[in-house]
Amino acid sequence: MIDLFFEILIANAAHHRYASQICEEMEHSSKQRGTGISKRSPEMIMEKMSAGKAVIALTHDGQWAGFCYIESWEDGKFVSNSGLIVAPSFRKGGLARKIKNEIFELSQMKYPNAKIFGLTTSAAVMRINSQMGYEPVIYSEITEDENFWEGCKSCVNYEILISKGKKNCFCTAMLFEPMAEIKEMSQPQPLKQLAS
Repeated sequence: MIDLFFEILIANAAHHRYASQICEEMEHSSKQRGTGISKRSPEMIMEKMSAGKAVIALTHDGQWAGFCYIESWEDGKFVSNSGLIVAPSFRKGGLARKIKNEIFELSQMKYPNAKIFGLTTSAAVMRINSQMGYEPVIYSEITEDENFWEGCKSCVNYEILISKGKKNCFCTAMLFEPMAEIKEMSQPQPLKQLAS
């Protein structure tokens, strides 16, 4: 996707040079907000880029502006869009929503039958997710894959998550079910009453 200010595209190996900057901003942003975040390494970010499982936003002069990536769980039954970050100078202009739309479309293309979920403490992300058809859910409705929960170990709130048996924490779980959309569209609509 290209707009007046940004080029938003599927990341690849040519974008590896931005990986350290992306990781640093994720950590810095988390500390500023006082929220937990699963730490990512530049190597992990580069792996996602090389696999075509990430979206990056760049200014037209090549400056990094935003990023998000895909993780899959339980053999593709569940997919998460993770690590959504926008560089500070480009926030509050709608870029996060554009990145989220692109990563959502990429997720549906790669995993058309997957349930797409996320855990977030960000009110802005919750609003975007809601507008895209995500619903808040309890943790038992998202993946039970232990590898997913391993990613929470670097979060400052991990002990709270464990003390609650991984049933809840400060993050809100949100889920998009592709079949829910199909079911909703296939429901018979009530007949309109004829005016008398």
